Amino acid sequence: ITSPVAFDILPLKLHPFSQSTPTGLDCVGWKRRISAPVLTDGALDKTALTDDVGSEEDLYEDFRSSNHRYGHSGGGGEQLAINELISDGSVVYAEALWDHVTMDDQELGFKAGDVIEVMDATNKEWWWGRILDSEGWFPASFVRLRVNQDEPMEDYPLKVEGGKEDDSRRFGMGQSTKDQMRTNVINEIISTERDYIKHLKDICEGYIKQCRKRADMFTEEQLKTIFGNIEDIYRCQKKFVKALEKKFNKDHPHLSEVGSCFLEYQTEFQIYSEYCNNHPNACMELSRLTKVNKYVYFFEACRLLQKMIDISLDGFLLTPVQKICKYPLQLAELLKYTNPQHRDFKDVEAALNAMKNVARLINERKRRLENIDKIAQWQSSIEDWEGEDVLVRSSELIYSGELAKISHPQAKSQQRMFFLFDHQLVCCKKDLLRRDILYYKSRINMDDMEILDVEDGKDKDFNISVKNAFKLHCRDTEEVHLFCAKKPEHKQRWLKAFENERRQVQLDQETGFSITEVQKKQAMLNASKQHHAGKPKAVTRPYYDFLMRQKHPTLPTTLPQQQVFMLAEPKRKPSNFWQNISRLTPFRK
Repeated sequence: ITSPVAFDILPLKLHPFSQSTPTGLDCVGWKRRISAPVLTDGALDKTALTDDVGSEEDLYEDFRSSNHRYGHSGGGGEQLAINELISDGSVVYAEALWDHVTMDDQELGFKAGDVIEVMDATNKEWWWGRILDSEGWFPASFVRLRVNQDEPMEDYPLKVEGGKEDDSRRFGMGQSTKDQMRTNVINEIISTERDYIKHLKDICEGYIKQCRKRADMFTEEQLKTIFGNIEDIYRCQKKFVKALEKKFNKDHPHLSEVGSCFLEYQTEFQIYSEYCNNHPNACMELSRLTKVNKYVYFFEACRLLQKMIDISLDGFLLTPVQKICKYPLQLAELLKYTNPQHRDFKDVEAALNAMKNVARLINERKRRLENIDKIAQWQSSIEDWEGEDVLVRSSELIYSGELAKISHPQAKSQQRMFFLFDHQLVCCKKDLLRRDILYYKSRINMDDMEILDVEDGKDKDFNISVKNAFKLHCRDTEEVHLFCAKKPEHKQRWLKAFENERRQVQLDQETGFSITEVQKKQAMLNASKQHHAGKPKAVTRPYYDFLMRQKHPTLPTTLPQQQVFMLAEPKRKPSNFWQNISRLTPFRK
């Protein structure tokens, strides 16, 4: 755990395992037994291992009765340090990682990036804080403590009109003070990277390595679900920290030039996308396994034998998710204390933008993966579906609405519902009696089409008068599709949607976004089961249920629903596409 000077909040002590206690089990074999001698520094005396045979429950009871807890008691070293500072009269500030929106007058609402004065941190999960004249409870996992606790609030950059920082106070700071502040941030970046590498190593060697020895308990598929690509992240981070240390100036840390390291590894950091997308599945699988006692004992034994701090496995698995979000915050703070004349200034500025883009890309990929379940559910509600699944080529609904489709040779007009996905436009017909039921009619490959705006009046190709019309023209076959919207604004929305569809396809190609065959098949399988059940599948609660296990009587009783990866970026306006689609499904009676 990092020292109280360079606060980098690890996940607070999370226990989805019902207050599980470390066992004396050897991870390699269940028949080994550990007697209870403990060294003064909290480490197990390995010479105390014996080969006495005992049941798993006996081992569990031995350790519980010995009152031994390996690692840190309570909420960990940071929490004790925070309370010590507060009790000594020091002012402790934290920065918000995510928005905390609340309607409860006893909770403290804030935006990502806000500075909060921490007034009470005795509870592990909910702290009491103040912003200006407002006080209240807030979730500790939503904030990180400021690196420079000595920095006066009046020197903290203010937000002015347009969302930009007011630099007048920042540059009023003395140069020696500013150098010291930059030293603090550099030291924090280096020290937290080393700590992070230690956590990743503990997970790979303390858990994954031991789990692979127990083929009777874990399949490779299970391990992939629980740990994702964390081994790839470990390899990447080891190279990254070496690059950082080469740029670290030990004698004069404020002269270190670390910005180039982040620029060099910005592409490799995209591997976090796969991990973050898988993390909810990992939590669900852990929750399922730990309903069985032997898995509870096994995971605790792994932690104990690896001499890991007193955080449960799901807490350790949350650290990569938190880490990728902290890079933009650390770089923003580093930039704040870097003079424009500093050799590292331009690289740090570019690195900040690059890491924001990495986090934004991770957010976008997560959103897209969540959408594939909705697309699969939508397809399962369509009657008479023909051909390949939508997910074979598409992963995003761009736009939907009603249009009149005019076909050759009689120039007959048909009212149809159209759904524009990336790569394809799906055409459906409403049921004559039940307008909420849709029948599949056809689809158009958008990769072969060009969009033609049609002026109001007589169309030469179809020899009819049209209004609010546009055409889709196939470059290869010269096939032409004519569509008419009810209003001019509807037509403009469709034309804009076609532009967005091409832009989305190009972006996916540039970023390499794709959905695996396994993910597609699983989404369709889930949708099929739901459809046959005759009613919508119950929506599962977000996996953040793990974060709230202990409640104080006066503390908030609900967990704020934050998006783990969200930075201080404008929130996406909620889309009503899926609400519109839900009204068209056969589930509504």
